[in-house]
Amino acid sequence: MTHVVVLGAYGSAGVAVADELAGEPGVELTLFDGGDPGGGLCILRGCMPSKEVLSAAAHRYGVRHDDRLAGTPPTVDLERVVERKNEQTSNFAAHRRAAVRDIADREGVAFHRTDARLVDDHTVRADGREFEADYVVVATGSVPSVPDLPGIDDVEPLTSADVLDATSLPDSGVVMGFGYVGIELVPYLAEAGVDLTVVEHDPRPLEAAPPAFGDELLEIYREEFGVEVLTETRERRVEPTEEGVRLHVECDGRQRAVEAERLFAFTGRRPNLDGLGLENTALDPGEGWVEPTMQARDDERTFVVGDANGIEPILHVAKEQGFRAADNVLAHRDGRAPLPYENVTHRVMFAALGVYPFARVGHTAASAREAGYDPIEVGRRASDDGVFATKAVPRGLARLVVARDGTVLGYQGLHYHADVMAKTMQVAVEGGTDVRELPDRAYHPTTPEILDGLFRAASRELREA
Repeated sequence: MTHVVVLGAYGSAGVAVADELAGEPGVELTLFDGGDPGGGLCILRGCMPSKEVLSAAAHRYGVRHDDRLAGTPPTVDLERVVERKNEQTSNFAAHRRAAVRDIADREGVAFHRTDARLVDDHTVRADGREFEADYVVVATGSVPSVPDLPGIDDVEPLTSADVLDATSLPDSGVVMGFGYVGIELVPYLAEAGVDLTVVEHDPRPLEAAPPAFGDELLEIYREEFGVEVLTETRERRVEPTEEGVRLHVECDGRQRAVEAERLFAFTGRRPNLDGLGLENTALDPGEGWVEPTMQARDDERTFVVGDANGIEPILHVAKEQGFRAADNVLAHRDGRAPLPYENVTHRVMFAALGVYPFARVGHTAASAREAGYDPIEVGRRASDDGVFATKAVPRGLARLVVARDGTVLGYQGLHYHADVMAKTMQVAVEGGTDVRELPDRAYHPTTPEILDGLFRAASRELREA
């Protein structure tokens, strides 16, 4: 009998591992999770609650930006927003807990409603007992990462978790962090009435996208939400003031101080490994510590999946990593070579309250060249298709990347409904579809017309090449 221990069974990665291995012949499964109330990061503190609060602000944004509607825009009722968010996430979390209970009811599975700590490479301790494992799966998720900035301990920065629970907000704020967390939460705060200044280290956000997308996003946030974004700027120190906080920054060698009522730290997340007992093992969590097979570099019988490995903190990636880890546990047990997890990039960022989401599927032109292709890239703006103007969402752009043989390699979109179109483009990319075989006639007038234009443009370039 092979004994597998899963640390973090409520999360998306952990439950995927457990579901795959539960009932597997010759496998004994022990699950640990002391989360309260339990349900996983995405459900309780990530994508589910954040989209709930964004949707409320998106309605206000729509009213505020449609000149066909008269009257004073409504305010965001923070108490009701949080109340409904809590209702929704409570239901989702209960469903996840029920799924784990169902797994635990299977033969050979035990679930312990507590956290466990490693005391050596393959032994965990919980509630005064020790459990010897043949394989350990670490799926403990992530926690907000707050930078070690001089003075930060004196100002109590607000993180994404604080914002999701906030029934009152300051009149002004300065934001550190303009990655996926900041890009999603900044417009929510703006619609809720917070006057914001954002510090961005790079010339533009969306570093994994072509520069035009980051430039477009900056314009949207500055013009549509009234947010001041300081680009190519670095935080140096922060201090409390009688009115709130003062953040000292540097830009182009010049010093500047930004004052606000509160400091927001949207500086990403880090693997939740504290208190796990890794110091009692051979594991050294650092860059490259987890292999593509999801096995720890320092111990082939330890698997690290989801946010805990720090590779790509995205829900569907966590699930897929969990499935791969479960398969590879069995492969290693049976003497077969474990397979790597290979991910075709498929991500959505709910920028501008999800009104102008950013989606990337597969390659950009730059990453395609790095992969050895000589790609064709075509682009289109939302304003090229009147349907976006009729829906009062005229901004944004999209690009399509294809190989010289017509194979669809990638799509990037920053426009209304880009999140929905990501699935269509995932099918095209992962299916290796020839762009010339894709229908270029959407039901008129609907927003996929932007895809039709891209398909036609790419096909035309192929014919002319």
